[in-house]
Amino acid sequence: MVVKVLVVDDSGFFRRRVSEILSADPNIQVVGTATNGKEAIDQALALKPDVITMDYEMPMMDGITAVRHIMQRCPTPVLMFSSLTHEGARVTLDALDAGAVDFLPKNFEDISRNPEKVKQLLCEKILSISRSNRRANTYTAPAPVAAPAPTPAPSSVSSYGSSAPARPAPAPLPTRAPASAGPSSPAPKRKAYKLVAIGTSTGGPVALQRVLTQLPANFPAPIVLIQHMPAAFTKAFAERLDKLCRINVKEAEDGDILRPGLALLAPGGKQMMIDGRGAVKILPGDERLNYKPCVDITFGSAAKSYGDKVLAVVLTGMGADGREGARLLKQGGSAIWAQDEASCVIYGMPMAIVKADLADAIYSLDDIGKHLVEACI
Repeated sequence: MVVKVLVVDDSGFFRRRVSEILSADPNIQVVGTATNGKEAIDQALALKPDVITMDYEMPMMDGITAVRHIMQRCPTPVLMFSSLTHEGARVTLDALDAGAVDFLPKNFEDISRNPEKVKQLLCEKILSISRSNRRANTYTAPAPVAAPAPTPAPSSVSSYGSSAPARPAPAPLPTRAPASAGPSSPAPKRKAYKLVAIGTSTGGPVALQRVLTQLPANFPAPIVLIQHMPAAFTKAFAERLDKLCRINVKEAEDGDILRPGLALLAPGGKQMMIDGRGAVKILPGDERLNYKPCVDITFGSAAKSYGDKVLAVVLTGMGADGREGARLLKQGGSAIWAQDEASCVIYGMPMAIVKADLADAIYSLDDIGKHLVEACI
């Protein structure tokens, strides 16, 4: 089945370039183009494409506003093009909150200097997100509110000897139409986990927001987050999560120490490992590896350092990253959870866990945060 694509960009040169790349693939058909967000909405309604590629900065109506309207009127998977800058990261994260599925750098040389590799990746992205679960990503991040959370109990004193500062209580999560019911595991049993490790890719930024905003400030286990994301984006993403959540979130740095109530996000373009003393090691990204950061590498180091005291969670994403690391964790006696298919944007990484018979539990995205609290507190 041919995937129909609408290309949206105010640059005629970029529209032509993207259209030529996509049209060269026999499985893709460019059915139309648009020069601004308003045209994009009209064309989406008229042409009913399977996928839309969207620029952000355009006249009349920007890309994020267009995505919001499209998700309300004719939900369609959207691939955003963005710049690899801090501002580009902020804009892209806003677009993902608005409902976009994934993103690519607009400067194709930031992907690869090999034109053939660029063409291959762009076409693969289009074909993959055409199969995405549109409903699963319909979510807007809650804005932080001014009311302070209750003062943490004395037990939440940090390893540095001072009480953790009060965090803003997040606004209630928006209600969503329930996805079709799938297999669900019973509520977890409590265990003294020394680490919660969460790995994800496509759809992950929104999924992590949903999970982490449900955790209390005194969550007792350290958390590590591995999200496939460019180097320019992870700092901005960590800052966003830190503002939304009652726990603390920061981009991991070499030498950081794991502690309760803190989530460390693996920096883009690098690898994150954990040693037995609870220290984080940040290593250069290996060009031989597809993913930088790689879930398998962080999971594998956690298995070596913490044995059966890890709770690993694999969320939405393409591919199978995390499966081999989960296998090592499972062999050591740790627990593995997978997100269910109905709530995934892309049921790739969790499916790899389930098919390999590694999942101790399968939960809907909206249930994972509360089950983490039940399992760890």
